[in-house]
Amino acid sequence: MRKYLPRRYYSEADRALMWDRWQKGESLHTIGRLFERSHTSVRRILAETGGIRPAQRKRSRLALTLSEREEISRGTVAGHSIRSIATALGRSPSTVSRELHETIYRSLFIQARGALKKELLQHLRSRRTMRRSRHKSLKGEGLGQITDTVSIRERPAMVEDRAVPGHWEGDLVFGSKNSQIATLVERHSRYVVLVKVDGKDTKTVINALIKQAHKLPRELYKSLTWDRGSEMADHKRFTLETNIQVYFCDPRSPWQRGSNENTNRLLRQYFPKGLDLSANSQAKLNAVARQLNERPRKTLNYETPAERFNQCGASTG
Repeated sequence: MRKYLPRRYYSEADRALMWDRWQKGESLHTIGRLFERSHTSVRRILAETGGIRPAQRKRSRLALTLSEREEISRGTVAGHSIRSIATALGRSPSTVSRELHETIYRSLFIQARGALKKELLQHLRSRRTMRRSRHKSLKGEGLGQITDTVSIRERPAMVEDRAVPGHWEGDLVFGSKNSQIATLVERHSRYVVLVKVDGKDTKTVINALIKQAHKLPRELYKSLTWDRGSEMADHKRFTLETNIQVYFCDPRSPWQRGSNENTNRLLRQYFPKGLDLSANSQAKLNAVARQLNERPRKTLNYETPAERFNQCGASTG
């Protein structure tokens, strides 16, 4: 009767030794005998990278160190703002903020268990039971079909730091029965506009966006950042009729429209997945947007988006 050896799990040290012997020209059989395994066990490891030793992993100089993470933890407990912590560390506020979202979500998705986990996940806006990869776009259709795009990387610096009003992020939120809503968020104030859209084809979407653009003062609508969904294929007509420049995110990079993505998650409290969005009138969408715009935001020093947006209108009037 043939005797089967238990499966061998190779440590990092084992793999390093395996690659050392392989690079010295030893055979698979010889290396296998070193670990008391057959040559096929060794071949399985080496074949993962085509027999080429993978580069040694190095910690990025941009990654937070353990001491920096401890400083963030102490600063948070002491009640310091994200910006003050970032200034003390010489880091970007977004880096500190991202470290704190990550900490919260990891505690929920990894450390929490059983009934406690179910209870905590109910308080998440998306109510997901598993963390979605940040590299996975929520919209995988239509990428690469749009021509003559202007990359988000060419967006002026004044748009990036949110200091100047009038720069918007946009997207479509989808429901059942091929229904959708266009969501627009002004970056400076986080002011939200919801637009009823009767179809996701580019003609229908662009027509709706043009109509909405004409309702706002030119000073408060200077640019629009969108992802690469096919609904924006006719973006040049939008720019021609509104004089509003459209910038496009990198493929599969929804976090480049962070304000808009956050708003879309908030909207799921009002429009859960699987709901037919076409049943909502524009008046209903306006009412939901009003609730979001009248909610105080910590990022706005507890002002509401409506208050901040109205201040923008007064300063440009």
